[in-house]
Amino acid sequence: MTDAAMDPQDAFSGTREVDPRYRLDEAALDAWMKENVAGYAGPLTLRQFKGGQSNPTYELTTPGRAYVLRRKPPGVLLPSAHAVDREFTVISALDAQGFPVARPYALCTDDAVIGSMFYVMDKVEGRVFWDLKLPGLAPAERRAIYEAQTDTLARLHAFDPAAIGLGDYGKAGNYFARQVGRWTKQYRASEIDPIPAMDRLIAFLPDSLPPEGPSRIVHGDFRLDNMILAPDAAQVRAVLDWELSTLGDPMADFSYLLIAWAIPASLRNGLAGADLQALGIPSVEETVDRYAAATGLRPANLDWLYAYNLFRLAAICQGIAGRVRDGTAASAHARTMAAQVGPLSDAAWGFARKAGA
Repeated sequence: MTDAAMDPQDAFSGTREVDPRYRLDEAALDAWMKENVAGYAGPLTLRQFKGGQSNPTYELTTPGRAYVLRRKPPGVLLPSAHAVDREFTVISALDAQGFPVARPYALCTDDAVIGSMFYVMDKVEGRVFWDLKLPGLAPAERRAIYEAQTDTLARLHAFDPAAIGLGDYGKAGNYFARQVGRWTKQYRASEIDPIPAMDRLIAFLPDSLPPEGPSRIVHGDFRLDNMILAPDAAQVRAVLDWELSTLGDPMADFSYLLIAWAIPASLRNGLAGADLQALGIPSVEETVDRYAAATGLRPANLDWLYAYNLFRLAAICQGIAGRVRDGTAASAHARTMAAQVGPLSDAAWGFARKAGA
């Protein structure tokens, strides 16, 4: 939810010096890597990725290989947040199926090593696109990237969780009811000032839930800038940031992807008002048809789903606002994210009204 005047590729791409708040014991990490990561050989150089609002993420470079480390932030955290152990579980299962994720190496649950739980995975080389309008690309390239994104989500939703060892990765049934309850609690735990639209949504959403869908692996934050694409092709090499993943209704994931078409094009993650045909970007209808052709699933009430997803985003941003207040936010752009709670909740309520509120 960043201002289009900022260059997102510059702001979020690449690495920087490690934030002093997130420094770690490099000697202890080196010793742990020698014990737990096959083929590891130092010396080790650390830098921190610019992107990422939640779990501090580091580039680990050695003479022979590069790795990525994701850790829980230190300090007091919201319940169930920053679940890097769950990330490690899901990418391990998906990697075994050949789904595009970074190869996981090892998980460390001992806080004594670097101060919090973490895991190490392969560093995947390729392109990350931070602006959904894909400036600088040809229309055919844009279309191919969007189609690859849709096909990758459809492939994720095709897995039977139990068949790949993830049958107990989340609770069965009542997915939207549980999610609305979860994000209501997270919002209330971080609430600073009353926001009337959030209060109205908290009253409306639980009483207007959609019919239950099949239980599938849902990513929880499936969008273009959480993917690494091949350097010279519209091929998804890795889907990143599985912190919010669980078992649930695939329509939650798919409609979250589709809200980009409802967010103003003046924002980097919005397409509403853009000349999609000139850009080569598929329409919502084309995207729905492509996903439905692959999965047999189609959203029934997009207005409700948009309201739910924008409410959820507002709750996530409120959590970031709480962490800014508490001094534990992991990104220089956290204050910008926190300022989005009001606009997101207003937009969510607008869709709720269309859905019958």
